[in-house]
Amino acid sequence: MSRGALPRPIPALDIREIFRALASSVHHALDNRRLLIALPFALIVGILAYRATRFEPSSVIMALITVLLGAVLVRSLRRQTLPFWVMIGAFWIGFLLLPVHGALFGTGMIRGVFYGTYSAKVDAIHSNDANRARLIISDVEPFEAGRSPPVRRARILIPAGQVPRVGEVIRAPMRLYKVPGPVVPGGFDSQFQAYFDGIGAFGSTTGALEVLQSPQKIDLFRFIQETRDTIGIRIDQTLSPPASGIARALIIGDQGQVDEDIRNNLAAAGLAHVLAISGLHLSLVAGGVFAAIRMGLAFSYSLGQRINVKKTAALGGMAAAVIYLGLSGASVSAIRATLMLLLVFGAVLAGRRALTMRNVAFAALFVIIIDPASIFRPSFQLSFAAVTALVGAYEGYRRQRTNRQDWFHKLFGFGAGIALTSVIAGAATALFAAYHFQQVAPLGALGNMVAIPMVAFVVLPAALIGVLLMPLGIEPVFLQVMGWGIERIIAVADFVAGLSEGFVSAPVLGAPALLIGFFALGWFAFFPGRMRIAGLLAAIPLLMVFGRLPSPDVMIADSTQAIAVREGTGLFLISGRTNTFATNAWGETYLEPITGTSEKLSCDALGCIARRDNFTLALVKGRDAFVEDCEVADLVVTRLKAPPFCSTQTQVIDRDDLEQQGVHWAKWTGEGFWIRPAIVDTNRPWRPQY
Repeated sequence: MSRGALPRPIPALDIREIFRALASSVHHALDNRRLLIALPFALIVGILAYRATRFEPSSVIMALITVLLGAVLVRSLRRQTLPFWVMIGAFWIGFLLLPVHGALFGTGMIRGVFYGTYSAKVDAIHSNDANRARLIISDVEPFEAGRSPPVRRARILIPAGQVPRVGEVIRAPMRLYKVPGPVVPGGFDSQFQAYFDGIGAFGSTTGALEVLQSPQKIDLFRFIQETRDTIGIRIDQTLSPPASGIARALIIGDQGQVDEDIRNNLAAAGLAHVLAISGLHLSLVAGGVFAAIRMGLAFSYSLGQRINVKKTAALGGMAAAVIYLGLSGASVSAIRATLMLLLVFGAVLAGRRALTMRNVAFAALFVIIIDPASIFRPSFQLSFAAVTALVGAYEGYRRQRTNRQDWFHKLFGFGAGIALTSVIAGAATALFAAYHFQQVAPLGALGNMVAIPMVAFVVLPAALIGVLLMPLGIEPVFLQVMGWGIERIIAVADFVAGLSEGFVSAPVLGAPALLIGFFALGWFAFFPGRMRIAGLLAAIPLLMVFGRLPSPDVMIADSTQAIAVREGTGLFLISGRTNTFATNAWGETYLEPITGTSEKLSCDALGCIARRDNFTLALVKGRDAFVEDCEVADLVVTRLKAPPFCSTQTQVIDRDDLEQQGVHWAKWTGEGFWIRPAIVDTNRPWRPQY
């Protein structure tokens, strides 16, 4: 360009061209029969829409809309608009899933406390550690005159030495109370999940438990539970903690005895997935059975001529996956992995390509339809995010065969595969892990490269052989080999966690971050080729702008006296005690441990005043303080019923707010407080009604 010449203008961004390119990519994806892949995400959007409503929708209106949409779909069967109406239909099915499941499996939710001696049937043993066990019970009836709790099932806590068998009818003095709400706004909602599990109360026994009746007939679920219990006992007889706790988690899916420090180290090292029975474990077990059967049958030439060795081995792999699913307790990640394996082995039987995004979509559809509430659980989000990213990353990839078969290239390829898989899965699950657990694993690839070979070649093979030999009573040797491998994994996790300490701090994310994550994941799954990257690139600035959640200036517990207020750079208590469930959860969520109480308080018999540079908070304990404190404070917090005049003078959080809306989060904006209660849908069926 000559001196003095004007610079060449940057071409303007043509929105029409972007939409044309997007429309072309959508048509290309539909031509490649990828509409099925989008259906699970349409269901999820429908479920989220139902959950977001503040009141329960009218069943009459929902029925009318269903009939209307059905008629529109029938008329659109041979038209180009069919994909659009299919997506609308999937959205509406998702909207209906939760109310249908609520009608079928929901329960009443108690709001008060029930005391008495009750009889009940033991449905399941939820968890069991060295000190106590959690039971799921049903048919809860008062043994003598008393109130019968209006619930289908309840979850109670009992001493570990009194654990009954599944199917038995028990009697015990119990204290039943309401299921607690979220401990932070946007956190895990125990009431929502318990309602769809049919659990309307939590509780504990207050005396000795007595077995009234043992089941007379063999029940499949009882047989599975007793088998799991027997395996757990045999593990405890051979291994000692902490290896025994992890062995129980890997074989029978019971994480109740896993040491908390070891759990944290595994998470920091990117190895938390080792504890949750998922695709890694089921693939290794079912794949190992498949390979063993295939190799064993291949030794017989005459047998190989009579049967299809590969298909017979595939049937064995399917059986192994289903049996492992039953022994593991059938978590969401295990169900997803089992479905994927059944589809993979089914493709082997049919002579089709096994690992595709459509198989992921089939598995997601199945899980969402049978348990729509699971989409809000971390296990669903982490499991499907990882498998979607891995299948998408390897989709269309074909490994070029080479004649180089020396051990070095094989070893290098194996290590590179583990590292790449770890990076992809870690990147896909980072947002969801940061949202739910405030944890990221910056050196996860290193931890997986060292630990996964130990899991694949030592721990799980030894576990499989040990379980198979338990009927003969000669399993201890192999369980000890498994324990040795677990100890090596613990050492690796401790080392990598030490390297990662202070390296990266997870951001505090709000609910919009999850929506952005689902959008990016759906975009990545639906579009093939380079267009799928556009959704990921768009998600990054959206997360930076809308994903982060500011730290609170005030936190108020619902069921305890804990009230934390910002003082300088941290949160300090003006009421309540440290090291409680609520305060520990606040510290872990907002990455600001609450380690002490504030000294900058003015207190008397009627309450306390906390004055900060930018706001004043009043904690009212006596009614005579309302007149003065409501006039001078920017926020009044009280466990009493506040008088009406107080809310006209300042912002108030009183007894009714805390009982109905649970924990409260507050942020000073300069002109007032932005207040977020943990419960905003107080009129939904999963909330105790006041």
